[in-house]
Amino acid sequence: MVLAFAWPLDLLAATPVATTASGAFGAASNDTAQALRVVLGLSVLAVLPALLVCVTSFLRIIIVLSMLRQAIGMPETPPNPVLIGLALFFTLFTMSPVLQSLNDQAFQPFMNGALGMEAAYSKGSAPLREFMVRQTREQDLALMIELSKAKMPQGIEDVGNVQLIPAFMLSELRAAFQIGFLVFLPFLLIDLVVSSVLMALGMMMMPPTTIALPLKVLMFVLVDGWSLVLKALVGSFH
Repeated sequence: MVLAFAWPLDLLAATPVATTASGAFGAASNDTAQALRVVLGLSVLAVLPALLVCVTSFLRIIIVLSMLRQAIGMPETPPNPVLIGLALFFTLFTMSPVLQSLNDQAFQPFMNGALGMEAAYSKGSAPLREFMVRQTREQDLALMIELSKAKMPQGIEDVGNVQLIPAFMLSELRAAFQIGFLVFLPFLLIDLVVSSVLMALGMMMMPPTTIALPLKVLMFVLVDGWSLVLKALVGSFH
């Protein structure tokens, strides 16, 4: 009889302890999830410069701006921080639809706990992959698949990021050099005209750059060159 009454009392006494343990476990789980989110955020910040160069329009923009500076004949003007800042803002303009989709579909649901890490990565990489596929030539993609000795994919969804990202970068380099070549042509024409005029006048000892540089700067300002180049750059992304 004593044992019959003692067992329910022991069960009641043990119940708060179990509840407390369950609550502590839940709190520890939440703390762990929050810590994982912090670690993931710090990791993303650490690799952000590499991601900026590899999977966005930054590469094409900064190369064209650097070639423009060389074409004018002023290798240090505008300085590097100015070109990088300009390239960052125009990268933001061109990538804004992709970033908005990434934020709505992956980042915000992950931060709210509605998506796990793998699901957030899958949903977040989809807009970036779509952007890179639109800018990547089939020849460059085929080259990277051949070099990596990967199995020939049946569709674009079968192409891994290991092949897609370098193919995208190679296509961006090609597009940047094509635009840079067109940027160089008018400045090269000014150099040729100035050199011909100086030789005709017998002023062979005067460096052509002395006269050509102010003329190139004047022409670039008169035609509103920065607006033309940047508008063409943004329009080159499809």
